[in-house]
Amino acid sequence: MSKLSIKNLHVAVKGKEILRGVDLDVAEGETLALLGPNGHGKSTLLAAIMGNPAYQVTEGSIFLDGQDLLALSPDKRSLAGIFLAMQYPSEIPGLNSADFLKAAMNAHSAKPLSLFQFYNALQSAYEAMGIPFEMSKRNLNEGFSGGEKKRNEMLQMRLLQPKIALLDEIDSGLDVDAMGVVAKAIEQEQARGAGFLVVSHYARLYNMIKPTRAAVLINGRIAVNGGVDLIEKIDTQGYEWIKRELGIEVEKITDEAMNTVSIGACATRVAVNHDGK
Repeated sequence: MSKLSIKNLHVAVKGKEILRGVDLDVAEGETLALLGPNGHGKSTLLAAIMGNPAYQVTEGSIFLDGQDLLALSPDKRSLAGIFLAMQYPSEIPGLNSADFLKAAMNAHSAKPLSLFQFYNALQSAYEAMGIPFEMSKRNLNEGFSGGEKKRNEMLQMRLLQPKIALLDEIDSGLDVDAMGVVAKAIEQEQARGAGFLVVSHYARLYNMIKPTRAAVLINGRIAVNGGVDLIEKIDTQGYEWIKRELGIEVEKITDEAMNTVSIGACATRVAVNHDGK
């Protein structure tokens, strides 16, 4: 079983330390919900795992199956089995979507796919994600809506079948139908045995994909690592209990905000009360 292991991770951005000693493990077959107020390092953590050069690891380690990911370039980390679905996917003019996907799939295959194998897999993936196949002829994400970009990220995940998938607010900006499509794609990869580290501000998504456990990132560190009951606790109590029960002052968040903001300012309480419906 594959395992992503993060120990004492410190990460700086433009000279400012964001992560201050993160310890976290995610194994294949697990879905870990990563919670925390905005600005406390959730996206930074995912970017550092994937190897974004803008994020400088100043201390600590990241290993996948005993392999030092910090010694690998982002493309090699992808080949090792890590996938990142970005919060804001980039538009890349001049890069045909189908050509990009074919190159990515061939890079992950022992031998190049035949044209038949490639188009069969591509058509199946586009159909599953509810994306018109004609969009494979367009440049990567160019002119796509926010929802189309997010579905396209899930399409890539489906085709590459990673060991561990990192999802950075993959559900933000999606309507109910699109969120259902994204959740189904995640569920299919869960059934295959993939591990997930999921950042979301929506209890609705967590209700759909049913995480196995949850962790709370506060002030650049994991403050709590526990069960999925943490999701509802934060939704109903905000982050004030972190200070009250653990004695941790939550930076950048006012007392008023901690009392009123739960998982995120996204009406999550309504979603929980209605079981995600």
